[in-house]
Parts: sequence; C-alpha cells; structure tokens
Amino acid sequence: MAVPFFADFSSGEQAMVGLYSAGELMDQLSSVRAGVTGTSAWSSSTVNQVAPQDRAIHDWYRFVLSFPPHLVREYLVKFGLTAEHCVLDPFAGTGTTLVECLKQGIPSVGIEANPMGCFACKTKVNWQVSPDALVEHAAAIAQKARQELAWFPGDGLRHTLPAESEKMLLRNSISPKPLHKALLLLEQIKQHQDSRFTAHEKLALVKAVVSSASNLRFAPEASVVRAREDAPVIDLWLQAVGAIAADLRSAGAFSTGRCLVFAGDARDPQQVLSPHSIDAVITSPPYPNEKDYTRNTRLESVLLGLIRDRTDLRQVKEHLLRSNSRNVYTRDDDDRHIEDFPEILEIAATIDQKREQLGKTSGFSRLYSRVVKLYFGGMATHLKELRPILRPGAQLAYVVGDQASFLGVLIPTGELLAKIATSLGYTVTGIDLFRTRRAASTNLALKEEVVVLQWPGNLHNGKTDMA
Repeated sequence: MAVPFFADFSSGEQAMVGLYSAGELMDQLSSVRAGVTGTSAWSSSTVNQVAPQDRAIHDWYRFVLSFPPHLVREYLVKFGLTAEHCVLDPFAGTGTTLVECLKQGIPSVGIEANPMGCFACKTKVNWQVSPDALVEHAAAIAQKARQELAWFPGDGLRHTLPAESEKMLLRNSISPKPLHKALLLLEQIKQHQDSRFTAHEKLALVKAVVSSASNLRFAPEASVVRAREDAPVIDLWLQAVGAIAADLRSAGAFSTGRCLVFAGDARDPQQVLSPHSIDAVITSPPYPNEKDYTRNTRLESVLLGLIRDRTDLRQVKEHLLRSNSRNVYTRDDDDRHIEDFPEILEIAATIDQKREQLGKTSGFSRLYSRVVKLYFGGMATHLKELRPILRPGAQLAYVVGDQASFLGVLIPTGELLAKIATSLGYTVTGIDLFRTRRAASTNLALKEEVVVLQWPGNLHNGKTDMA
C-alpha cells in the first residue's frame, strides 16, 4: 500500500490566512447559504458559478460540470478544518477541492481516474514555478513555432493525428488548420522541454485550443456547433500562459499547504492511501445520468496523448464510477452491493417498465436500469472501502444531484446515498440543499444536495459489511 507523501508548498505563513480573512470568509459563506434560499445576490442559477475573485488558479482548466470553490470553502469552515487536518477528494475532477485547500493552508489528497483531470489537478496544485521564467520560456517556444509556420505556409498541413486517435474525437471537433498549429506547438514544447514548465505549458495549450480554437460547445454536453476554420493558436496559448503566470505571481497572497494527487479508482482508495490518514472528505461524484464524462475531455486527452485509441479509452472508463450506459461492461458487478435496497431496485424496475411501454429497444436504453444499480453499488463500494482510511470522527460532504435522465424516472440521489451510508455505519448529520434546477425534458424540480456524513470509527457499526 502506498503511503501518501505530500509535496510541501508552505513558506512559513500562518495557516488558514488564505485569500480571505476569517471574517470575510464567513461573510461569503453566509451569502452562499442565503443564495440557496433566494434572499441574496446568489440565485439558483448563479450559486453554481465561479465568482470573479475565485478564478485564480481554478480557471487554468475546469470541467464544465465542476462544482464551485465557494461550496468547498463552506464545508472547510463547517467542519472546522485547519492545517492539522487532511482533506480527501476521491472524485477530484480538475481539483476544485484541492486548490481551495491549498489556498487555505489545509493539506489535501486527490484521487482521479480520468487522466486529463489527473494531469490538470497535478498542474494546478504546483505553484513552485517562476512566473517570469515560465513566460520567457513560452515566448522562446512561440518564436520557434512561428518560424516553423513561416517555413510551411499555405495549406501544407503536415501535423495531423494518427487515424486511431482521430477516431476518438467527436467528428469535426477541430478544423485542420487549428489542429496543425496546436500539434506543431505541442511538438515545439516537447523539443524544448523544461520540466519546470512543461506541465503548465501543456495545460495552457489545451485550455486555449478547447475554449478558443476548436469547434466544440459545452452546454453542458460537448457538441460540435460551428466550423472555426482557423484560429491564432500561438497567440491564444501565450495568453493562457500569461494568465497562469499572473496567478502564480499572486500566489503569495494564499496560505499554501500540502497536496498530493493520485491516478486511481475512487472505489479502491486503499490502493493509494494509508489507514486512518483522512480527517474529511469534500467531493462531488458523477451523477447517475446519460452524460459520458470522457466526451467533455476527449479533444485535450487525445492532443496530449493520454488517450490514443479505443483500448486506452476503455481502460479509462473501467476505472470510473458507472454513471451512464457508455461505460457499462459485461463483467461489472457493483450492483451486487445494493441487493438489500428495495428503493433502488424499484427505480430500476420502473425504468425497465417505462422502456417497454415506450418501445425503446436500443442497446443503450436497455442498460439504463443496470446503470442505476451499478451506480449506487459503486458508491456503496466506495463508502465501504473508504472506512479504513478515515480517522474516527471524520466528516464527509458529498455534492450530488437528483436525476431524471433515464426516461424521466426520478432518482433521489442524495436520499439513496444517505441510506447506503447509514447501512455501512456512517452517521448522516444532514442533507443540505445546494440548489434546485428543472429537468429539461420533464420539467421536474431536481435538487442538488450535499449529503453530510460522519464516520464514528467502528467498522462493525453498520447493518451490512458488504462482504
């Protein structure tokens, strides 16, 4: 078992100073809580957005479905966490929890199975980079790339993706000219590689390409909506590098802590974490719906060589929580862990009944009911395997959302997760409403909630040990 070793970014400042004073932080959290009930500037539509003052570091690269930094801060305060504690985000995404912990001087650990998310997390928590040297190095690379472009003008697009890699992309995700420029620039980054800067330069590149040079739109699913025939990729990249450098210059205002990121499966945290090492969990797992989370990172994953073909893609998906019909496999068996939960089985049966009534016979729709069982079985596995690494009294916050993606059948995710946690010996201390949204297809009111748990420290306290 790997024992976590934390990269220490502290520089002697007092922990918990961070970007906000204690009073300012509590004022912000009061505004957030009020926003959920609609009595402040935070509306139900804006409460899930990143505030302008929070964009530093977080904006280097984010999933469109990431949860906001202010929600993490609320539970850091609510749980009374300090530099003496360690926070885990087992579904780390692009590092929202980790970056906030780092800003507040609180040690943290992240686990992420998506290689693009894992790369982004590791880069976003590395602030030990000279911003001026980064900009200087990037400028030299840009000059080389421009020379290369000048030598091969016109439509001589020498840089293309291998055929198997191109098959991994949504068709027309990026036009040939921007792709040529992006691959040429990536080649120059590799040729003039400097380990101090390479990760930040690559992250800036994919941020620039996806957001400003591709044909993709996220709403929140990735789709191709326009043909951007060309784009100033080098200039866009330099702007992204400059934004990273500016944030690094202001990083001294933060009370930096310690952080480590693991590539791994949240259902098997004991592979990377030692027993009794975690004081708190703040996370947002995937929701049970038909969103294939790997689609939203496909272009950048292919550009960086993190996914090269279908074999790579399957290996990634096999380590993800089963939350949609695109990552269900024959040998999956997490559903065996929810056989004693009639509410979940009833939802699955209702989905099958509705599918038959509607005459839905496609392969994916036939998997909807199984996805629901595998999802909650996977969450049960995660919570079970998490127990040995938690310290007695550990506090946990899971941001989850009700769903109706499977033929309009309501899935009360927070309520069901709380029941699973109770069966495993956790104490449910609250289910806090974060916001309410409307399902586009059914107009159902869907709650996003924070399921708050506490681990008492007794492995035999639950009704079932899921042996």
